[in-house]
Amino acid sequence: MSPARLLRLPQAARLLTLFLSLFLAVGLFAPQSQAAPAAAPGGAPAPTSPAGPAPQPATGTATPERGDGEGQFASADQRAPLPLDTRPAEVRPAATSFRLGAAAEQACTIGDFTGRTGSDLVQHIKAADIQCVNSLFQLTGGDARGAFREEQMTTVAYALRDAAGSYPGDNSTSVEQLVLFLRAGYFAQWYHPGDVGTYGTALQTAIRSGLDAFYGSAHSRDVAAGNAPILSEAVTLIDSAQENVRYLPVVKRLLTDYDSASWNAAGMAWSVNPVFTVLFRGHQVAGFDAAVEADPSLLDTLSTFATRNNALLGGDFGVLVYNATKELGRFLKDPALQAKVRPLAKALVAGAAPNGRTVFQWAAVAEAVGYYDAANCSYYGTCNAADQLKAGVLTVNYTCSPSIKLIAQALDGTQLGTACTSLTGQDAYFHSVAKDKGPVKDDGNNTIEVVVFHSSLDYQVLAAAIYGIDTNNGGMYLEGDPAKAGNQPRFLCYEAEWARPAFQIWNLNHEYTHYLDGRFDMYGDFNAGMTTPTVWWVEGFAEYVSYSYRKVSNDAAIAAAGRHTYKLSDLFDTAYGDQDRVYRWGYLAVRYMLEQHRSDMDAVLAKYRTGDWAGARTLLKTTIGTRYDADFDSWLTRCANGACATTPTVPQVPECTAADTRVLDAGCARSNVAATTGNYAHFYLLVPAGTKQVKITSSGGTGNGDLYYNPSGWAYTGSYATRSAGPDNSETLTVTNPPAGYVYFSLYAQQGFSGVTVTSEM
Repeated sequence: MSPARLLRLPQAARLLTLFLSLFLAVGLFAPQSQAAPAAAPGGAPAPTSPAGPAPQPATGTATPERGDGEGQFASADQRAPLPLDTRPAEVRPAATSFRLGAAAEQACTIGDFTGRTGSDLVQHIKAADIQCVNSLFQLTGGDARGAFREEQMTTVAYALRDAAGSYPGDNSTSVEQLVLFLRAGYFAQWYHPGDVGTYGTALQTAIRSGLDAFYGSAHSRDVAAGNAPILSEAVTLIDSAQENVRYLPVVKRLLTDYDSASWNAAGMAWSVNPVFTVLFRGHQVAGFDAAVEADPSLLDTLSTFATRNNALLGGDFGVLVYNATKELGRFLKDPALQAKVRPLAKALVAGAAPNGRTVFQWAAVAEAVGYYDAANCSYYGTCNAADQLKAGVLTVNYTCSPSIKLIAQALDGTQLGTACTSLTGQDAYFHSVAKDKGPVKDDGNNTIEVVVFHSSLDYQVLAAAIYGIDTNNGGMYLEGDPAKAGNQPRFLCYEAEWARPAFQIWNLNHEYTHYLDGRFDMYGDFNAGMTTPTVWWVEGFAEYVSYSYRKVSNDAAIAAAGRHTYKLSDLFDTAYGDQDRVYRWGYLAVRYMLEQHRSDMDAVLAKYRTGDWAGARTLLKTTIGTRYDADFDSWLTRCANGACATTPTVPQVPECTAADTRVLDAGCARSNVAATTGNYAHFYLLVPAGTKQVKITSSGGTGNGDLYYNPSGWAYTGSYATRSAGPDNSETLTVTNPPAGYVYFSLYAQQGFSGVTVTSEM
């Protein structure tokens, strides 16, 4: 999300790794048009109903929009991005989608929350495990009403008031369970109001009494590890209850009290970070802007916070300064406040630069100005901000091959070589799986630009500012219009900082599959392909190729198979939303269809490749329909029991056996073909009489080889019947009704090539 985006707060590498293994936003591979409209272009606040912003999910969870292509992360599609929860796993509530162990399941019974009232309910909540309370975020239907109807919530809100009166600064009196239960109730009521029922003034009075008591407690200001998680949840509860206006003094207090040395040492940094969510989403609450207009001291508080903590920029806690700058700049949207905000924002950008340690602060102001005050960009010095940032941070340019260009923030020569080898080697594998016949009609996307940021945080800040995209995900493929002259497809990704010192570009192969799939399987642009449900294929196939090409077991998908959640016929209807369904189950559906019913899948792909979306839909929902549901269910059992533990293999074309390496034959390949610039790799093939078709393909490797055919002698650029001359080594020639006897092919090196595979079929 652009200026609307709040950044997740990283902590030390050890804690960051713990957290990222559960939660970083990932969708890194999806086309831009797949992004959910969590924010308007440039960063206007996320649209919500008149009732206000949606409450946030349980701490550390995400409502996924994209999958993770590499099997570790889930991406987020939030109405407002969540600040990063950096608590160690042992003290952080689990995600709402967690599965309790057998012992915990026995101790955590939903009926204990839905069947109790009054003090009995309160005591049970206080005695419950944090993970158990956290699981209540997912309640729907009668369970949601039983637990969270207004009288239940009112009871718990008053219990918070009573407990907060003697709050000791830690969770020894179970204040965190009460706060988390209230957050779960607001969350369930927002997304399932018909289940829970309406909330009115009775609950509003009660929740205000609870929050007043908590923030009135002296120990709520303790700078101590015991207070940290409770304070964080309580700040988030302000937003969940839509009390953003009433507690603006608390926001200012926290920003003023924050001292980087003592707070960070006590694990309190993530306790102040949620105030930025309160501010961001406050713009969607009635009376919020008017309250700041009446008392604009909040703006001074934000400016002072950013200035006082400038030294944090470039370090683990620099996102606090970024978020403060971001929230200050957002008030430029209010004409009544512009005279106040402009000089404050100008001072912050003047103390920063579009590169180096302070680049995040510069980008934050530039984005806000670009969206809310663009006509005055010269006042701030941020005109052409995207160009300034691109020149300042994306300083590495490297050509992998004529079709692949890498633009990076910080890759060295070895890392560039590793990335290029992975990308160029994937072509041959992709084509062996897809069995395509070359690019689809009207697709001119013959080059791809791969933009690699130095970390997930760099991606979140800088990709948004430079490319104007939603970055509340793990990356994005921007396909554009493949039929438009000059269109440049690209995907944006980042180094996996949690994997260091090992080098990994997150979702590199998944994203590259999107590019290849769009070019060779899906006619038209992304929007055309989404006219009927194709998400199951688009994301499932990218997962399938990524895992199988890298020879990595998709353990998350295997675990999902054991749950038997979906029928195959239902998966054909998958839309973006549920991460597990999109990516894990997409992988399972695609793997099943490719390995068990290849002819049916080929028929569907034939429709996709011509843009016959309705025809493909008919094949999936009518011709195939529910026919394979029972078999799919049985296959899931086998998959979960070990059949999917080994990575899928695609039948490889055997190497041609003739001693003369120029000889081709039916259904064989010559690998590691090479030639220097201006020279040829020659081949010949004996065609039996009556042969209907000969197909020669080249793929993989580096450089640029063009394929030529001559039915009567060696093929050269000046002596040929037909040719395939694309920008790389992905060439195909199909000769119908060839003459009997020897025919000739050659691969001409427009640019010296090596590692190419040439395959012949008859």
